[in-house]
Amino acid sequence: MGNDARLAVSTVIFTLREQSDVDKRAGVPALWTPFVLRTRDPYQDRWALPGGWLPDDEELEEAAARTLAETTGLHPSYMEQLYTFGRVDRSPTGRVISVVYWALVRGAEVEQAVPTENVRWYPADDLPELAFDHRQIVDYALTRLRTKVEYARIAHAFLGETFTLGQLRMVHEAVLGERVDPANFRRSALAEGDLEETGDYLAGTPHRPPKLYRYRADVDVQPGLTH
Repeated sequence: MGNDARLAVSTVIFTLREQSDVDKRAGVPALWTPFVLRTRDPYQDRWALPGGWLPDDEELEEAAARTLAETTGLHPSYMEQLYTFGRVDRSPTGRVISVVYWALVRGAEVEQAVPTENVRWYPADDLPELAFDHRQIVDYALTRLRTKVEYARIAHAFLGETFTLGQLRMVHEAVLGERVDPANFRRSALAEGDLEETGDYLAGTPHRPPKLYRYRADVDVQPGLTH
């Protein structure tokens, strides 16, 4: 690594929020991610991923969780290492190698975080100009997420323990950024064998209430982002 290199940790967080833009489909969620305002150079007043330097006496994942909590108030139940970014010229202050983690959080976890004026959430497909190579990092995370959603059980990280097939489909639509045919999705989701009916129905719907499903107990429901 060399004596002049510094090691840092950062985290990409994704959650689902309903679109507020009138040009978007009302009630349909989209991926959002938080950024922290930089208060000094380099890139003062630009937004950056939550993170910080790695102390000599702290493990990587512990440092990622700590810096995320300190900057955003978020405490994800699941974090996983995404990639290591170490391009020579990625920082104007010298060689910086960043170990990047990512996590998917539910809306309730975001609501529990204490909001600060230096943290702002943006739609993942409509980001501001970011500091360093953080746009590249987010794009990399998005690509990985969209690749995995077709066959990994990552949708569970956005949902509660029980959910309707419509809610599960909307997660896929939000991640992929495109519509998914409801009938085809229903057939493929049930054919995989990972889901089971709970025997309950979603309450409070104006029409025939949809069935609630859950992942089978013998199915690994960890997001499995990098496996």
